[in-house]
Order: sequence, then structure tokens, then C-alpha cells
Amino acid sequence: MSKTIAIFGFGPGLGMGVARRFGREGFRIAVIGRHPDKAAQHVADLKAEGLEAVSFQADVTDPVQITDTVAAIEATLGPIDVALHGAAADMSVRAPSTLAVDLPDLRLPMALKLHSPILMTRALLPGMLARGAGALLFSSGSTPRLVHPYLANVGVALAAQRAYVLQLAAETHDTGVRIALLNIGVLIGGSQAERVIDEHPELVPAGVSMSIPRMTNTELGEHYWDLYTRRDTVEQDVGFAA
Repeated sequence: MSKTIAIFGFGPGLGMGVARRFGREGFRIAVIGRHPDKAAQHVADLKAEGLEAVSFQADVTDPVQITDTVAAIEATLGPIDVALHGAAADMSVRAPSTLAVDLPDLRLPMALKLHSPILMTRALLPGMLARGAGALLFSSGSTPRLVHPYLANVGVALAAQRAYVLQLAAETHDTGVRIALLNIGVLIGGSQAERVIDEHPELVPAGVSMSIPRMTNTELGEHYWDLYTRRDTVEQDVGFAA
């Protein structure tokens, strides 16, 4: 019987890479995005490759929409076996200095990278624990492990998410549910971040954008498949040395 992966915050980089990789393994794909036209196009692209995908519109920071979307996915595709939280803030919301960070600067990064992952977990984990199977996968960057002051507010939010995921993994150990985090230190091919940095290199300090390694979304999909199938580590790093 086919399994279902739900990708929250689906985008052309991470989302498409993961969807294709899991789709090749027979997974049905729930494409969850805030913009219905973009989600529909992603579904059309996946279907053109022979993969089974359905789009669902949701703001992944809204608890009611998360709950309603999970119910809609399960009514359409059956229980969610794997969920990936891939939503992220774009470069326009970053605070370029830790000294400049104020509480308003943290609202969107924290909503996207801490509150939303918690909402996804609360909507899905009880059912997975009851079944004794499933996986919750999360995406991060290099900022929780390496110092990047030009991403000050984002780094704070990602560090909070990392603490949450590690604690969650410790508390669900030996339940049959996989909890894991991929720390991504690359620009993802096809992603909005790659496009923005290529078009506006002034958004990052001089020389930094040229030093960030790049990876195709296909390669990133392989890393997520490895994260899902491996059971010997809670987190993996891609593209940087801790």
C-alpha cells in the first residue's frame, strides 16, 4: 500500500527535490502552500513526471489551517506517514546585525521555524504514536551551529527549532516514530533563496554569497531520503562543517 508524505511550506527547491525522491519510492505527495496557483503548478509538474500529488492551500503558521489541512489530506490520501516542515523566511526579513535585533524582528522567523513546526507536530504526532510508525522531518540552516550575524534573527529562530526537535526526538525514542532534522548550509537549486541572492547579492555581506556552496534540489532530496531511512542520528549537516 502506498504511503503519503506531506510537505508543509512546499517550494520549488527543497519541496520539489524531496517530493521527487519520495515519489520515486511510491509515496503520494501532499503539496501544502500558501499560494494555490503555485501549489497547483507544483502538482502539475509532479504529475507530468508520473507521480501522484495533490495540492492543499494553507498558511502553515495558522493553527486552524494546519488542523484543517491535515484532516483534508487524510480524507483524500489516507494517514500521513511522513511530514516535512520546509517553510522558511526569505532574505527580506533578516536582521543584518545581532545588535539591531528587536522583538518585532523575531516574529516571522519564530512563527515559521518554531511555532509552525510545533503546530505540525501537535497535529500529527499523536496519530503516529498510536500507530507506532511515522516520521516528522524538519529543515534548518547552518546558523544554529555557525555564527552568521547577517542572519541574526533567523539564527535565533533556527536555534530554538533545533532545541525543540532534539528534545522531541529524545522523548519519542523507541516509539517507532522518526524525528529528524537536516541542517542545510547550501543554496538549493531552484529555490527562492538562490534566485534572490543571484539577483540581489547586496543582501549578504561582500564575498559571502560567492562562498556559499550550492546543491541541486535533486541532491537535497537524496539527503532527505537518507535522513528518513537512517535511524542512527537525529540530525545531519549538509554543505558545511560544524
